[in-house]
Amino acid sequence: MPAVPPVIALQVAPKPSAPIPAKPKADTNPDVNAEVMAKVLDAHPDFRVLRRLAPRLEFPPATGPVATLLVLDTETTGLNAARDKVVELALLRVTVDLLTGQPVGAVQVYDGLEDPGMPMPDEIIAITGITDDMLRGQRLDDAEVLRMLEGVDLVLAHNAGFDRPFVESRLPQFAALNWACSFADIDWKQEGRGSAKLTSLAYDLGFFYDAHRAEMDCHALLAVLMASLKTTQASGLSRLIESVLTPTFRLQATNAPFDAKDLLKARGYRWDGAQKVWHTRLGDASALTLECEWLKSAVYAGRSSRVQVEELDAKTKYSSRPGQVGWREL
Repeated sequence: MPAVPPVIALQVAPKPSAPIPAKPKADTNPDVNAEVMAKVLDAHPDFRVLRRLAPRLEFPPATGPVATLLVLDTETTGLNAARDKVVELALLRVTVDLLTGQPVGAVQVYDGLEDPGMPMPDEIIAITGITDDMLRGQRLDDAEVLRMLEGVDLVLAHNAGFDRPFVESRLPQFAALNWACSFADIDWKQEGRGSAKLTSLAYDLGFFYDAHRAEMDCHALLAVLMASLKTTQASGLSRLIESVLTPTFRLQATNAPFDAKDLLKARGYRWDGAQKVWHTRLGDASALTLECEWLKSAVYAGRSSRVQVEELDAKTKYSSRPGQVGWREL
């Protein structure tokens, strides 16, 4: 029987391991730690980070021609400008470089409260947080507001059709100014946005803010309008400044057949109960021409018809005052 060779145990030296990096020391500043975590989450495909809006009051100096804008927002006791009152008015006076479409220089701010002389409705308190105690004895500083209006080229509001009648009722000097509406004068759907609500537009840009207080709504609107629009790569501010040069039109489907109501409603027409007519708004003259062609074909079945057209320039648009009324033969 052959001898069994002895078993020899070999001790293999372990491979040298890579040095373990030192664990970074935690920063004692909680804001720094939060920002580090936010960047990690933002880089992950399953997370999206929203940051609180930090209002900007200073921008680089102007290098070319400028326009002076007033970003405006109100809080009110209700929705009816004929009987409800303004309880908060906020204004940002902003200079915009016409070449870049971006703010330049310093931003001037006004934010004031006013006692409406009536109790605040509970539903408005729930939305705004503005209480009767906060308003008691308060009044807007008319002189300061009028100073902010001097030399303004354009007033901007998100839903100017709501804000304009309220502030014109309180301060008639607003009626002499050009107005634009960031809600209606920009086709946010065409710009790839799911909603035209200001909070939603802010979320799309990665920030949130304390909504339904007038000054923060103004800062949020300015930040939204500084961003480039997808269709033109120009800023929202540039788009609204350009809108001053283009009148809009309110077209009435005068004496439209009753059975066309569903067709008109589906097209986006709204019913005016006082005048008993379906109407729509068109952004420019070419859109008006196309809509009149559609009306003649789809609503009036090719028959000759006469419809009312109201032309609205930037001084009457979104106010409760009528524009220039005329008629168009179809």
